[in-house]
Amino acid sequence: MTAPNLIVTASPHLKDRDTTPRIMWTVTASLVPVVLSSAFFFGISAILVILAAMLGALLTERALSKPGTLQDGSAMITGLLLGLSLPPGIPLWMAALGGAFGIGFGKVIWGGLGQNAFNPALIGRAFLQTAFPVAITTWPTPGGSFFALKGDLFAFPFMHPVSDVVTSATPLGLFKFEQKLTSVVDLVLGTTGGSVGETSALVILICGAFLAWKGYLNWRSPVSILVTVFVASQVLHFLNGKYPDGLFMVFSGGLMLGAVYMATDMVTVPTTNKGRWVFGVCTGLIVVVIRVFGGLPEGVMYAILIMNAFTPLINRVTQPTVFGTVKLKEAK
Repeated sequence: MTAPNLIVTASPHLKDRDTTPRIMWTVTASLVPVVLSSAFFFGISAILVILAAMLGALLTERALSKPGTLQDGSAMITGLLLGLSLPPGIPLWMAALGGAFGIGFGKVIWGGLGQNAFNPALIGRAFLQTAFPVAITTWPTPGGSFFALKGDLFAFPFMHPVSDVVTSATPLGLFKFEQKLTSVVDLVLGTTGGSVGETSALVILICGAFLAWKGYLNWRSPVSILVTVFVASQVLHFLNGKYPDGLFMVFSGGLMLGAVYMATDMVTVPTTNKGRWVFGVCTGLIVVVIRVFGGLPEGVMYAILIMNAFTPLINRVTQPTVFGTVKLKEAK
């Protein structure tokens, strides 16, 4: 009997069917209900803004990266998440520029997929926040005809947008500048002004639960962020009733979208479970500090980007002990 050939190969020897493209496209598919919700509240304007951001991201990926990288789905997610974080009335050229900047300076410049230090979608939004602060903080009122544009979406590049659309403050803006609280029911259902993706916290939670069930989302980051924001806000509200309660802080603004889809990025957040808890708690505390004591009504974007910078340090500190070894102080 002839002995079987011994095949020697490099690790890994165990392979899983969940490839990077499979994970990326599954995450993209999970965002479809969120996109549909945004279209329900903001009409065709939401769809156009998302498509513009995706187009900018995809074209930049195609131009600056190696052939075939579009198939992995990472550029699609970047554009999609960026579009969901923008107002539904922002000019389309700005949304496209943000997508291009997010891919170019948030991903390609670092060496491509898996090597970026910061979330590319948030890098694109941070650029737009700095370059076009008025356009990115103009919030059209939800509702109305599906085909009615919510702003001067087709404004020419670098020209002042002209629009007679009705605008309204976001729930966080109303609290920050007018000390008015929005009903939690409206926040959960999404019947409030805000970014395209601030449509329905309930829908985002369901989509996140699906990703967690598939194993594509580590639940520790979003849970630690949401619990920290709730507890910290509730403590402040108990000490001084002028501060908003925990439920308002959890369901308002872009916290739900950021916690579920941006603070769970496999590249820019810690890889250890303990590190994800640290990342989430610190992110939640920064959100509360900016919202309550800072000059801006929202702080999710800055909180996640700040903690992205600490991810390498958190990974180093929270590395578990290698099996079969003991810590130095234990060996003495």
